[in-house]
Amino acid sequence: MAKAKSLYICSACGYESAKWYGCCPGCGEWNSMNEEIISQNVAARAGGVRAASAKKLNEIENDASVRYSTGMNELDRVLGGGIVKGSLVLLSGDPGIGKSTLLLQICKTLSDKLNILYISGEESAHQIKLRAERLGVSNTRLSIMCEIDVLAITEYIRQNKPDLVFVDSVQTMDYAEVNSSPGSVTQVRESANVFMRTAKSLGIPIVLVGHVNKDGNIAGPKVLEHIVDAVLYFEGNRNFSYRILRAVKNRYGSTNEIGVFEMRDRGLAEVENPSLMLISGKPKNASGSCIACTMEGSRPIMAEVQALVTPTGFGNPRRMCTGFDYNRAAMILAVLEK
Repeated sequence: MAKAKSLYICSACGYESAKWYGCCPGCGEWNSMNEEIISQNVAARAGGVRAASAKKLNEIENDASVRYSTGMNELDRVLGGGIVKGSLVLLSGDPGIGKSTLLLQICKTLSDKLNILYISGEESAHQIKLRAERLGVSNTRLSIMCEIDVLAITEYIRQNKPDLVFVDSVQTMDYAEVNSSPGSVTQVRESANVFMRTAKSLGIPIVLVGHVNKDGNIAGPKVLEHIVDAVLYFEGNRNFSYRILRAVKNRYGSTNEIGVFEMRDRGLAEVENPSLMLISGKPKNASGSCIACTMEGSRPIMAEVQALVTPTGFGNPRRMCTGFDYNRAAMILAVLEK
């Protein structure tokens, strides 16, 4: 027997409370507590519980071909060598940063040898077709599905068993057993759980696209990052052509590696030498400019550091930093002064 339970959940951090708050006690966000109706099983039928099974560690076979290479070296570097079979990957970033473009480019390189299912809850099949033609994607093993019903999607995956699944985006998915609108905290969390169980049980890698809110965090509950195996952030300014792909969580690789891309009219192009891109416009023999070497994962990257000093009209000078922690800069300046 199922009993309906009402909870108030913060849409910013996922904090749950039995009563409504104007200000979330978890993150301090105002007017973010939304009421959610959750069905809770209060009585289990005797003898109806499924017994779980376990395997000995030495009985589990080690499959050497557990990764799919995406055909893009920068993306494989961030993923740790490729997409792992049965993994759940979250790709997030600002609107228009290039998330859907990156997925279609993966389809272009992998659909010659893999059956790929592209699920879109935001665009029509005609819109995806137009963007695919612009990127040169015309493979016959790529299937497009415009659907938001999670149960219908997972049933299709179980019947057809594609090799790779893309979901764009998880905020548009609708799980029928949750009485709330798509994009809410409960919907996003439960939909991600359903895709996680599907990926693990069938051994099919699933890539979820996640939007970010105005603070730059993944829209939805923070627990979404704990459900998935890898979290990739697309960083960059929409007014500039360069993009940085960074892994903030990766169960199958390092979180220090970054991938650098350039947005062009034919899609995202890999930047094989980021150092050349960063120092190509450096002026020669200019004061206040120097080259610094920083390690990003397994490769060194050369970057330009600029400093500007001007007279102050106040009694005390003011120090400001862009792209660098202010407290760390104050500590370095104190050391230099001593």
